[in-house]
Amino acid sequence: MKERKANRSLIVLGTIIVQMGLGTVYTWSLFNQPLVDKFGWQLSAVSTTFSILSLALAVSTLFAAKLQEKWGLRRLIVFSGLLLGGGLILSSMAPSLWMLYLLAGLVVGYADGTAYITSLSNIMKWFPEKKGLMSGISVGAYGTGSLVFKFVNSAVLENLGVTQAFICWGLIAIVMIAGGAFLVKEAAIETEAGSRNAEMGKGKDFSVKEMLKTRQSWLLFVIFFTACMSGLYLIGLAKDIGTHLVGLDMATAGNAVALIAIFNTIGRIILGSLSDHVGRMRVVSGTLLVTAIAVSILSYVQLNYALFFICVAAIAFCFGGNVTVFPAIVADYFGLKNQSRNYAVIYQGFGIGALSGSVIASVLGGFMPTFNAIMILCLISFLLTLIIKSPADKAVQPENATYRKTVRRIGAHSN
Repeated sequence: MKERKANRSLIVLGTIIVQMGLGTVYTWSLFNQPLVDKFGWQLSAVSTTFSILSLALAVSTLFAAKLQEKWGLRRLIVFSGLLLGGGLILSSMAPSLWMLYLLAGLVVGYADGTAYITSLSNIMKWFPEKKGLMSGISVGAYGTGSLVFKFVNSAVLENLGVTQAFICWGLIAIVMIAGGAFLVKEAAIETEAGSRNAEMGKGKDFSVKEMLKTRQSWLLFVIFFTACMSGLYLIGLAKDIGTHLVGLDMATAGNAVALIAIFNTIGRIILGSLSDHVGRMRVVSGTLLVTAIAVSILSYVQLNYALFFICVAAIAFCFGGNVTVFPAIVADYFGLKNQSRNYAVIYQGFGIGALSGSVIASVLGGFMPTFNAIMILCLISFLLTLIIKSPADKAVQPENATYRKTVRRIGAHSN
């Protein structure tokens, strides 16, 4: 028993190291201005690299489970680490924007998403009784990697320049992701983890096709899209909101970026663990309601320094919680066996949400109309969380009813 627990502890440690290495991609904004200064490219053109990376990350999750079946989890994570690090190292020599888009955008994003979804799903399979906590630890480590490496990459950029910074970043990413992979062990149905999966499951394991035939999958997609779109839009423009709506100077408004990273990470760990005890959909309901309230304050209340930072911190906390709780919700609803595939489909709400905020803002014109749209979407999704029920519960109920009838018949005959 002690040996099994020690092994699971090592798997958790390995997953944390891998996820921290993967989370470093969220320091990309540090590289925008140095690349502009070196090559003379437009800032908007350089920043498009991260949009491509985010989209490639989301799309890659659709194919990760198939690759895991062919190669095995450890080999796939090692390959992803080498690909991600190699893409960053080669980006240091990118002669054009298109090569930057290909290497730092498509290649790095694809590698990141592949290792992210498979390592996250695996740790949840090892701890089916603590899916929310494990999801929180894994996704929290991803966010912590972003927070820590803001300081690491900033220091390297300042002292060595952008070319050397890419090389150092790539080498560190390879060491962390590939190194952490050797502590990770794949959870299989035949293992003790697999036995616990069956014991903890509420119903059948849905395939992707079976999942998509349920209305719950579409409702979850809408809810997740709303949570991601609202969080990513508001977090991404926090600095601009501070300067334009609150009248803060650039340095003060910039503090919101650090605040977001901190509360985003805290939300992932706290709400992930809380969901194991109070129910996951209750947590999502609360985050959507808090986000709607925070957005309404940003829209209709005279803002000051304190109120602005409270709203930004609340939105970041809720967003971090949502991206943590949803993998566990998908496992609860549709089973752990195909969790990687099923969550990958729902996870497309993240990629689409990342792009939709800016599109909605450009169509509606400005902060205020977009805030109103976000508030309405959050309230609609909040209502959806109140009515949605797990299809796994429905699958179990008829069997339980039949069982109870059979027991009553047996009891009647024996009497």
